[in-house]
Amino acid sequence: MIELSVIIPTRNRCTYLDLTLNSIFNQTFDKNLFEVIIIDNGSTDATKDVVHSYKDKILHLIYHYDERPGLHVGRHDGYMLSKSDILVYADDDIEAFPSWLEAIYNSFKDKEVVLVGGKDLPRYEAKPPFWIQQKWYQLCPEGHCLSDLSLIDLGEKEKEISPFYVYGCNFAIRKETVKDAGGFHPDGVPFEMIQYRGDGETHICRYIKNNHLKVLYNPLASVYHYVPKDRMTIDYFCQRAFRAGVERSYVTLRNNYGNKVEEMNLRKRIINALKIVSGFSTYRLILSVLSQLRMTDIDKQIKNSEDIGFQYHQKMYKENEYLQEWVHKADYWD
Repeated sequence: MIELSVIIPTRNRCTYLDLTLNSIFNQTFDKNLFEVIIIDNGSTDATKDVVHSYKDKILHLIYHYDERPGLHVGRHDGYMLSKSDILVYADDDIEAFPSWLEAIYNSFKDKEVVLVGGKDLPRYEAKPPFWIQQKWYQLCPEGHCLSDLSLIDLGEKEKEISPFYVYGCNFAIRKETVKDAGGFHPDGVPFEMIQYRGDGETHICRYIKNNHLKVLYNPLASVYHYVPKDRMTIDYFCQRAFRAGVERSYVTLRNNYGNKVEEMNLRKRIINALKIVSGFSTYRLILSVLSQLRMTDIDKQIKNSEDIGFQYHQKMYKENEYLQEWVHKADYWD
């Protein structure tokens, strides 16, 4: 009986994938109880050969080729091919702790749990610059995280967490929850198709949050996430921010938040002005302004790139009828 379905979409990253599969081969979890589904998203390298080299090591190993672009394509293919009610989505550049699958399996023994995550720790190709180390150690509730590199560490205790602290590189979820949320939204598209990007697994996290479903952090369900040198640059962070701006535009358009946001912003400005005039909460307002002034030049470049991405997508949406239909699709299963 297959208890876990590990789903790994990949494209032209056979060297990294080899390390990922090797870490899965070394799991403490019974090899009879899980399957590994590799979705080849149009590779032209030795991906197929690398997968086949593990045929005698991983008992239930499936290779599926689908050249259609987009991470959501691979995620949905894996969903359709899976035999388990628990789907373990992983990136092709992770190295899993030996306890990874066993910890995920144990976490889902609680029938109320719908999503499980753990640590996503950095495996740097080279020493990171100071500004990246500084960002990584910025505090978030109960730990530290750097979402731009999909890194998170919330400590050594098992606990309930927000779904937004479970990143796509290490994303274990009940199959029923994926179905109920309507599947994944577009993500991981080639840059020349960036206007078709959506909010990926964040859509599912939002569904989980809005429905008050249980999410568990298990420090044994953890992975190392490879960080190459070319991702430790300001240019990469700006590119990532541009994509985040496209995503923000997609969510705004899809949910028709535009007018509401403008109304809220106007209301907020009026309230703030009244507070200043009346003398209330002046200290808090001053602190807010100071926090903006403390933004580093790097932070400003990244924020500017996000705004450019947002404006780009808004413009493309107005000019492209097909993109308008794409943004408002009910789901992206096909």
